[in-house]
Amino acid sequence: MPAQPSFPAAELESICRVLAETETGLTGTEIGNLLSAVSIADPAPNLTKWKRLQAALAEKQHRDRCANNVIQFILESMKPVRYASNPEKFEARRSALNQVLVFTGLELGNDGLLRSRATAKTLAEAQERADRLRAELRRRKVHADVIRFCQAELLQENYFHAVLEATKSLSEKIRIKSGLSGDAGELAQKAFSLGRPGIPILAFNSLQSETERSEQSGLMNLFIGMFGTFRNVTAHGPKLVWNITEQDALDLLTLVSLLHRRLDAAAPTGRKE
Repeated sequence: MPAQPSFPAAELESICRVLAETETGLTGTEIGNLLSAVSIADPAPNLTKWKRLQAALAEKQHRDRCANNVIQFILESMKPVRYASNPEKFEARRSALNQVLVFTGLELGNDGLLRSRATAKTLAEAQERADRLRAELRRRKVHADVIRFCQAELLQENYFHAVLEATKSLSEKIRIKSGLSGDAGELAQKAFSLGRPGIPILAFNSLQSETERSEQSGLMNLFIGMFGTFRNVTAHGPKLVWNITEQDALDLLTLVSLLHRRLDAAAPTGRKE
């Protein structure tokens, strides 16, 4: 293989974050075995996974003055045979890698091999993602109020902003239907809680049975969980804290769709705050 230009520091870091993502990435043992397989030293085995991988690949790239061995590590880690029992993980990881590689003029195919491609303009790549995301969400018959957040401008950097804005739209709809102020989990608690009178401000059903009252509380907690898990954590921190893959975005937006549909059907009870 001819000498390949070294990856810029930011791109190399992003590659390592994808491959060694905390929950779904390579395990520490896998990282050690793969580094050994491609003859790359492991100078900082006690660091967190992605930092350990970054240290190893950055040092090798610096010594070689090219990215050939880094590319070899990517190829070794992305051999399709390694994912024979979990092809969904392969596709999710490949998609996340390609979001980084596109800026270096490379693309990882579904055969696990890298090939050259024209380095995409940021907005062009974002448009490609937006089109793909919209197509899959339409296939899932996701609520129209969710699909409108799959815009190229929101996906210009990653999927973070599309999910963030879609989540915000739930708060806006709750405020409109309930007449309440506030935001996120606190707003959902005020709107959907049975409270002392046993009647919420917005009801998802007739509340005539214990099962229906349990559903009311369960849906309230689902709204609160969505706000708490996604918005409250990531809205106030760097977007790289949670690397949202395309699969993550699809699943989160599908959940937001469910909440929009239930909210559309919710009725004011006449109870005031």
